[in-house]
Amino acid sequence: MPLRVVFMGTPDFAVPTLVEIVGQGHEVVAVYTRPPAPAGRGMALKVSPVHAAAERFGLPVLTPATLRNEEAAEVFRSHHADVAVVVAYGMILPKAVLDAPELGCLNLHASLLPRWRGAAPIQRAVMAGDPETGVAVMRMEEGLDTGPVGMVERVAIGPDMTAGELHDRLSAIGADLMARALAALSRGALSFVQQPEAGVTYARKIGNDEARIDWSRPAREVHDHVRGLSPFPGAFAMIDLGKGPERLKVLRTALADGAGAPGTVLDEAGTIACGEGAIRLVQVQKAGKGPVQADEFLRGARWKAGSVLG
Repeated sequence: MPLRVVFMGTPDFAVPTLVEIVGQGHEVVAVYTRPPAPAGRGMALKVSPVHAAAERFGLPVLTPATLRNEEAAEVFRSHHADVAVVVAYGMILPKAVLDAPELGCLNLHASLLPRWRGAAPIQRAVMAGDPETGVAVMRMEEGLDTGPVGMVERVAIGPDMTAGELHDRLSAIGADLMARALAALSRGALSFVQQPEAGVTYARKIGNDEARIDWSRPAREVHDHVRGLSPFPGAFAMIDLGKGPERLKVLRTALADGAGAPGTVLDEAGTIACGEGAIRLVQVQKAGKGPVQADEFLRGARWKAGSVLG
């Protein structure tokens, strides 16, 4: 049975779920997304990916700056939605909004709750070297990702998988999972289980101060750090290529044989010593340039064994 759905989301990650909901024949009565924001060199206002997708479907779009007043709550109630679906919306839903849909608010969260509650579950799972993660459909409460879970889909994290690759995989799998959850909900067949109290971790937002590579860490941790921040914001190191220290973004690495003082270039193939073991550069990016394979970069760089990355 089709449901009346309010969809709430903002980034690329949320678009496949909106597309799937529309494709399943549910009536999307409103799409909530973050307001247009300045972007690009000209800083012109740009709508969110969800906003653009909603317009392609001819769906009504709302971009309130806040939901924390009675006017916003009244507008939300006026949709008479059966359920709200929330995917990376980027705003806290107050109780008046959470209580409005008859069947509640369902959130698609990109982790195996209660591990990695919070803002950056995909990056944190990769940075921590987790062997698996997943997506969960959760009924929302006022707490931060504390609600009971209705459906889960597990996904293996390959040893060289980047956060960007995992993001795309979870986005597609999550869209299918939410579609199945809504189908079950419409039949009265979606049950929820409270999250366990053990195993709670928080995926705090990625800070700019975390992007610089700490070469004193073991090679495996450096490797996980790099792939967890790839492609955005990108882990980086400082190196002098003949014009003074400059930033080199490191997007992909591989574990390698070798040892030396942390940050030391061990050979012209781009092997770098870590606190324990070594990594080899695979893909890098200079400021203002596009990503390139490390061997291409190294052919044109003033790079020699014994150089030190900071």
